[in-house]
Amino acid sequence: MPGAVEPGEDLWSAIRQISQSTSDSDYIEQLVPVMKDARYAGSLTQALTQYSNEREREIERICNANHQEFITSVNSLLQVREGTVDMTTQILELNESIQESIEKLAEQKKSLVDCRSVRQNIDEADKALNACLDVLRLANQIHDLLMKKEHYAALRALDELQTIHLKEVGRYKIAEMIEKSVPATQKLIGEAVMDDLNTWLFRIRESSQFLGEVAFYYTDVRRSRNNARAESDERFAKFKLNSAMELVADETDEFDVLNNEEAEINIEFGPLFEAMHIHQTLGKSDYFRTQYAVTRRSQKDLLIPPKVNLLDEECGDLSSMLESIAGFAIIEKATMSKTDNFRQQVDVDELWDSLCQSAITLITNALPTVVNDDLLLKIKSRVALFMLTMEKWGYAVSTMNNLLLTLFHKYSELLKQRFSDDFLEIVTTDDYMPMPINSVEEYDKVVTVSWYTPEKHREELTFPCVLPFSQMYPLCCIDIRNFLNQIYLFSDDYFQRSTVIDETLCSSLDDLLCEQVCQSLVDRLSSQYPGQIVQILTNLEHFETACSELENLLFDARSSPTATGPVVLQATERFRTAKKTAENRIFELVNSKIDDLIETAEYEWMSTRPIKEPSNYMRELARYLSDIMNSVLLALPKEIKGLIYFDALSHAAAAILDLTLDDSVKRITPAAVQALQTDVSFLSSFVESLNNPILMENLDELIQTVTLMGTDNSDEFFDVAQRNRKYGKVDNMKGAILVQKVADGAAVAAQSPTKPQERFGTLGSRFGFNRS
Repeated sequence: MPGAVEPGEDLWSAIRQISQSTSDSDYIEQLVPVMKDARYAGSLTQALTQYSNEREREIERICNANHQEFITSVNSLLQVREGTVDMTTQILELNESIQESIEKLAEQKKSLVDCRSVRQNIDEADKALNACLDVLRLANQIHDLLMKKEHYAALRALDELQTIHLKEVGRYKIAEMIEKSVPATQKLIGEAVMDDLNTWLFRIRESSQFLGEVAFYYTDVRRSRNNARAESDERFAKFKLNSAMELVADETDEFDVLNNEEAEINIEFGPLFEAMHIHQTLGKSDYFRTQYAVTRRSQKDLLIPPKVNLLDEECGDLSSMLESIAGFAIIEKATMSKTDNFRQQVDVDELWDSLCQSAITLITNALPTVVNDDLLLKIKSRVALFMLTMEKWGYAVSTMNNLLLTLFHKYSELLKQRFSDDFLEIVTTDDYMPMPINSVEEYDKVVTVSWYTPEKHREELTFPCVLPFSQMYPLCCIDIRNFLNQIYLFSDDYFQRSTVIDETLCSSLDDLLCEQVCQSLVDRLSSQYPGQIVQILTNLEHFETACSELENLLFDARSSPTATGPVVLQATERFRTAKKTAENRIFELVNSKIDDLIETAEYEWMSTRPIKEPSNYMRELARYLSDIMNSVLLALPKEIKGLIYFDALSHAAAAILDLTLDDSVKRITPAAVQALQTDVSFLSSFVESLNNPILMENLDELIQTVTLMGTDNSDEFFDVAQRNRKYGKVDNMKGAILVQKVADGAAVAAQSPTKPQERFGTLGSRFGFNRS
């Protein structure tokens, strides 16, 4: 089969190839390209005719040589021509058909091209629409994530939208619109995460008090555990709570205050971390840090109430405030430990200092309303528990020490006032009688609380019995011990001002003993009842002993390790001085009674009748001294009783001697001297019966003076040697006066032994009259 006719070949070559085709299909295949070629559309028929004529001439030429063959060929040619004509007709028809087909094909091709263009546009629009829909879908998804509180996922989706999807639709208007909305969406995400963070902050603020309560409870558990260790092993006694040793001993304890199932508390920091990460992604870390700090400062201010009620027995208001502060501060510490450079130490310390100062101000302002020392001790315990808890979390609690010091001063004042009232009531209501004891149990209780060393052993006592002091002494001893114990109660836990405790204790105890006990007893010395004075003196003596024991006790119990020197209570000297005052008061009362008795003496100094019986006043005087020593003054120590006897006899002797030296007594008769000697002898015999040689020395001057008055050889008194031997105790002046009075009296008696006017004058002088 000839090769395919190319459109650019010569028309004759094309016709030649057509003529050489061996089949109709080949002919058609050769003819179709030529017919399609516009160059041959008009000359194809002409060319075929020309080609046909040439072929006829060639056939005629050939036929001339071969006629028969020519005829045959002519016939064949005619047939061929007929076929050619038919073929031409067919070709023409085919040409028309092809022309029509070509037109239809051109229309279809144009339609196809148009369809392809539309389809391409549709495809491109579809792709653009899908890309824009993806962008919109992702934008809507961001808002859906915000609604679901998935802020970080929303931020990631927004970043993906901005960096990837918007670039794909960058040539469309929607890209520009969404691009402009990205900052607003970022702001929306930031606001949403801040809303969630504020909700979280509100929740942790609401749970701060419970968190602080749990922390306080855990501190109390640790304190109990530490005390138990100290009781079981003395080596732990010197280690306080939060000391290194205590922390090591408790290192196996895994109690988590922030996340504890038992306490049903769980503080999650997820919202904070999410907010930090989102703002870091947004490039607003500094802004977020600042806003968070402002929010926490605002919450700090909300924690502090306008005032606190300290009168609640359960310390509810105070506990709530301190627990809230503790929970807030614990959250701050936990935030610092769980984040990196988010919360600065200086900011946290500033918040802590502000909270402490606010709490101190509120408590200090409300402190004047507290008038109960037990309640104040509870307040101090809550403050100390707060300090112990916060010290465990690494906070400096030194600013609270001044508050503890203020509480201690208030506590000591209230305690002092309460015990002052107690002491005053004890002293006022005491019966000032030796204390009766009815049983050995009662005796043991009294001896246990009192600083008292019995003269007899416990087994030697028989009950009922009496103790030398009155009931006020053991009651005061009980109060003193209670005062010491309650003062030292304040030193538990965290109060480190041991020197202040020691000084305050000594000062307050001194004031109580001096003003409420000692001074009250001294005020009662104005009593006219010697028995009451004696009992006061006995009590004072025991209080002096108690003060000495207290000084030793305070020295041993001294809590300050730096204090040196002994403890000296001024009350010891005050009781010693008061005891002297009481002794003097007893001397005064006894001497006053002696003066009263001696004033009843009725000596007739000019009497001429000798009297051999002791005077009634002398008998009363001896009876009084005997009775008071064996009853009223029986409870006094022997030393004091000896002093009273000594002073009483000295006073009596001086008073009797003063009777003879009175200016109203001008003369003394021998009979009066004899009566005086009888009374002095009676007094001397009474003193000798006391078996105390020292007491007899008090009568030496009186005895020697009366002996001098009764001697017949008074000149011996004026002889120094004789006077020193016989009358060494006699005063020179008094002796000379009395010798002269006796001499004058003897002269008068010799002249008129019974002279009424002289007797009247003597009695008159006794009552203040002067008739010479």
